[in-house]
Amino acid sequence: MYHIERAIFDIRRGLPIVLNTGEQRLLVQALEGSDSVDTLARLAGTRPSLILTRHRLEAMGMSLTADAACLPLVENISESDLQTLAVMQGNHRPSHSLLSGLKPAGPGERGAVTLMRRALLIPAALCADISERAAQAVADEIASGKLLEIDAQEAEKCLAGAPGMLKRVSEARIPLEDAAESRFVLFREPDGLREHVAVVIGQPENMQGAVPLRMHSACLTGDLFGSLRCDCGEQLRNAVADIQAMGGGVLLYLAQEGRGIGLANKLRAYTLQDGGLDTVDADQVLGFGDDERQYAVAVDMLNALDISQVQLLTNNPLKISALREGGIDVVSRQALYGSVTEQNHRYLSAKASRAGHFLGDVLEKTGR
Repeated sequence: MYHIERAIFDIRRGLPIVLNTGEQRLLVQALEGSDSVDTLARLAGTRPSLILTRHRLEAMGMSLTADAACLPLVENISESDLQTLAVMQGNHRPSHSLLSGLKPAGPGERGAVTLMRRALLIPAALCADISERAAQAVADEIASGKLLEIDAQEAEKCLAGAPGMLKRVSEARIPLEDAAESRFVLFREPDGLREHVAVVIGQPENMQGAVPLRMHSACLTGDLFGSLRCDCGEQLRNAVADIQAMGGGVLLYLAQEGRGIGLANKLRAYTLQDGGLDTVDADQVLGFGDDERQYAVAVDMLNALDISQVQLLTNNPLKISALREGGIDVVSRQALYGSVTEQNHRYLSAKASRAGHFLGDVLEKTGR
């Protein structure tokens, strides 16, 4: 995990790393924050390619069965052309010449774009084969510690974190307005990038049968500032009150902002939504899938709390299946609604129609 942690740190700083597949060594850099394609080309001794996800390519009208694709970059490609390929939409369509030579990504390229997603950057990577001429210079950089080399297979698996290795770090009693007997238990992922909190309400360890449970993904704009674009803040407060009324339980507050794409990308997606896209299409334009969250961490938290049977407060069928796949017995589901408003109606409708969330009742009641 140390190598993955450092790789993500370097990538977020705009530095390149080396990915080794055993048969190929790639010099990899994030498109977001990169200085120029030419800098990477000089170091690798070959012309870089741009790695894009199938979601991004589908948003540009291209069909791809592989998870990612490798796009050779033309000479003297401009910064605006790179941005058009990676994130822009609408009238900013890439020319056919920029898209020539597209091919499915190999394991090294797939590992590269997975690292970008784990680092919460735009999922687009610059990759260049390290030439024989440049191999010694790159080896010297690795030996001196200036460049990090990691295994491509490890990179491909990093999105899931490290199941079973979550650390229980600290806890304290935190009385809440709607649940005076509560304590916060903080968990940290082994790469140190994300911290999650279990809000234990009452004494669920003494409960018989299924423990009331809410899995809530962090939403800075909604939870803290009361954004009207979503119902997250209201759902969070309603969950605490409902769990208290049910005699106690647990709320898992997961560091998975924007359905797992991070705050920076969520704000980018909001800007795209202001241009007319719904929440699913906006994420796809940025290169992300419908839902990038990983729920293995929730299973680890429940295991650490000795909870194996739950009554889940959710409208999201993916959460039910994810817990069951992780060995948690979901005995029943309870709906959890916020208010439907003029500002969040389109967002909630997209979640219902495109992601299968159980929101039909509350949307019908509004008559919108």
